[in-house]
Amino acid sequence: MENEADKFHGHNSDELLQLVIFNLGAEEFGVDIMKVQEIIRLPEITRIPRSPDYIKGVINLRGKIIVVMDLDQRFGLPSKKMTEETRIVVVDIDGTIVGMVVDSVSEVIRLVASNVDPTPEIITQKINADYLKGVGKMDDRLLILLNLENIINETAS
Repeated sequence: MENEADKFHGHNSDELLQLVIFNLGAEEFGVDIMKVQEIIRLPEITRIPRSPDYIKGVINLRGKIIVVMDLDQRFGLPSKKMTEETRIVVVDIDGTIVGMVVDSVSEVIRLVASNVDPTPEIITQKINADYLKGVGKMDDRLLILLNLENIINETAS
């Protein structure tokens, strides 16, 4: 199994990554579109007693109960107020379906894999490096690419 970094640095450097871009505060984050099931407005979220801080609760999505996490909290950043723009990005990681609360979803982009660099230390000081795949450069924007498996798997376990 090739490791994540090799995918970005190495033989597939002209590979096109399709990313869903969303915002948390001032930062822009990207996740692989193939892992995104849907993007929904905030429904009623039911709190779960004694769950970790970053678990907002559960939602009922067409009869399926889905755990919703607050990405800000997950990353140890301050939580923000929900607004009209707030969305839940529903992702499927190897069959585990989880919703992630984000401030807003901006667009879907294509990024050439060779435009992805390792995550700079200034970001890994704020956010656990295991949660990050790298930083994508697009024009004058920096897109922080998330490693959803690591974000989700710790939650599920």
